[in-house]
Amino acid sequence: MLQLLYAVIFAEMLMIMSFLFKTPLRKLVIMALNTAKRGRGPVVVKTVTATLVVMLGSALYSIYEIRCRYVESVTIIDPTEQVLLSNHLLQASLLGFVLFLSLVIDRLHHYIRELRVLRKTMETVKNQNRSFERNKSVNASENKALKEEIGVLKSKIEKLESECEVRRKQG
Repeated sequence: MLQLLYAVIFAEMLMIMSFLFKTPLRKLVIMALNTAKRGRGPVVVKTVTATLVVMLGSALYSIYEIRCRYVESVTIIDPTEQVLLSNHLLQASLLGFVLFLSLVIDRLHHYIRELRVLRKTMETVKNQNRSFERNKSVNASENKALKEEIGVLKSKIEKLESECEVRRKQG
C-alpha cells in the first residue's frame, strides 16, 4: 500500500511540475484533465477521494486506538505496536499528502484555464482598441479633409450668393 501511495505522490508532483513550466507536456496534461472533468469523470474522482478519506480516517482511528490502549495503562508500548503505530502514521500522512496534492492540482488546472480565458479576452480587447485607434486617426484625417472641403464650399456659396444678388439687382 505504501509503495502505491509513494507512486501516486510522485506522479502528482510530476503533474504539478508540468503545470509550473510551459512545456509540451503541460498542454497534454491540461487536455487530459479537461477530458477527465467531463462525463463520468467527476463521479469517479469523488468516489476515489471519498475512498481515500475513509482510508485516512481508518488510519487515524487505528493510531488513536493504539495510543489510547497504552495511555490508560502506564506500560511501555511493545515493539509490535510501535511498528503498527509507525506504519499507520506513515500511511495517514501519505494519504493526507495525496489528498492535498490532488487539491493543488485541481486549483492549478482551474487557474491555468482561467488565465487562458483572460489572455484571450485581453487579446480581443487589445485588437478592438487598436482598430478603434486606427479608426480614430483615420477619422481625424477625414475630419481635416472634410473641414477643408467645407471651407471651399462656403467660399463657393458666398461667391454664388454675391452673384445671385448682382443678378437680382440687374434684373
